[in-house]
Amino acid sequence: MKIAIIGGGSTYTPELIEGLIQRAATLGLTEAMLMDIDAERLAVVGGFAERMVAHAGAPFKLTRTLNMPAAVDGASFVLTQIRVGQQPARHQDELLGRRHGLIGQETTGIGGMAKALRTIPQIMTICAEVERRNPRAWIINFTNPSGLITEAILNHTGCRCIGLCNVPIDVKMHLAKYLGVSEPDIDLDIVGLNHLGWVRRIVVKGQDLTAAVLDVLAGDLGPANIPDIDFPPELIRALGAAPLYYNRYYYNTERALAEQAAKPKTRAQEVMEIEAQLLAKYRDSRVVTKPDELSQRGGAYYSKIAIDLVEAIARDLNAEHVVNVRNQGAIPNLPEANVVETVATVGRDGAVPRPTAPLEPSIRALVQQAKAYEELTIEAALHQSYGAAYRAIITNPLGPTADRAKEVLDDLLKTNGLNYS
Repeated sequence: MKIAIIGGGSTYTPELIEGLIQRAATLGLTEAMLMDIDAERLAVVGGFAERMVAHAGAPFKLTRTLNMPAAVDGASFVLTQIRVGQQPARHQDELLGRRHGLIGQETTGIGGMAKALRTIPQIMTICAEVERRNPRAWIINFTNPSGLITEAILNHTGCRCIGLCNVPIDVKMHLAKYLGVSEPDIDLDIVGLNHLGWVRRIVVKGQDLTAAVLDVLAGDLGPANIPDIDFPPELIRALGAAPLYYNRYYYNTERALAEQAAKPKTRAQEVMEIEAQLLAKYRDSRVVTKPDELSQRGGAYYSKIAIDLVEAIARDLNAEHVVNVRNQGAIPNLPEANVVETVATVGRDGAVPRPTAPLEPSIRALVQQAKAYEELTIEAALHQSYGAAYRAIITNPLGPTADRAKEVLDDLLKTNGLNYS
């Protein structure tokens, strides 16, 4: 098996290499190829990854290339983790939000829209190469905004693709720790979109603990016990479900904006500082294992979920994972072609979402609006359409009102060097 990692110069890559080292024999892995357009980053990260593989005595070769066709040629799996414009572009996304008093976070609000518009054309280029050279390959997409990018791939190319995010597994691991059980003992009914999801049911060893856990989350100690679930108790009680972390931008918008305005640095600036430290470690020829500083970068359990998914497909495990996949009727009151984030059975033929109950009106309303925004953003990116971009920004649940939409959109496009007509 050959695995191609597109965006191999990412500081995340050693996480992935660690996972491949641990399960290379199980997967029958013979080659992992890192591809990037940044030669310097690829040399630094790739050199460190080669030392990791050599130090572990792993039974596969680690190669690197600046050539996209060479990367995807012969690959069973193509893992996409690209960031168009790197962290400086993310910094500009956040500043864009601050200028207009809107959420500029990298996957939601106008920041997420800017990132999607930059990214979709590049993802289409990758997909065209996969279709041309290796149409049976599986694309495992980590590129943010993951659900939106995965929908662009599935509904506008012929590629086979599954989207992934670490938030669901992170929540599951926190719950397992809190409940004193192992992660496989927990079955969650997670529904929604990427970075807009809810846990509606929590079953542990066959016992439904939903009500008990929601009582804790809605109590004074809830957020202290389960990090990143910091929502008003009355919201949790009213929904009868636990919103996932990124829902804070929708439910706690005023608080999120105040926090955004109060920070002396953008998250991108913080990450750039962390990345500088990581790259210094990666350059040190004495360092042969993943440095502790990588945990500050985010992306907990990144390697686990990526390799779990690869293994589930390669070995036809029919294992359950929370993924971004076409709805296919699993959520009855959403269109079949919509890409949703939910529990799916993953095997040789890909991901089949598990049937679940319809979305409650309070959840459905937000999901449908966000999905319409995603569809319009994809249309805008594919056709460089100003009209579609305008419709997208006024449909975005975190976007501006029509009074300011043109001003904000024009700033977004100019900042990103996008010329739409």
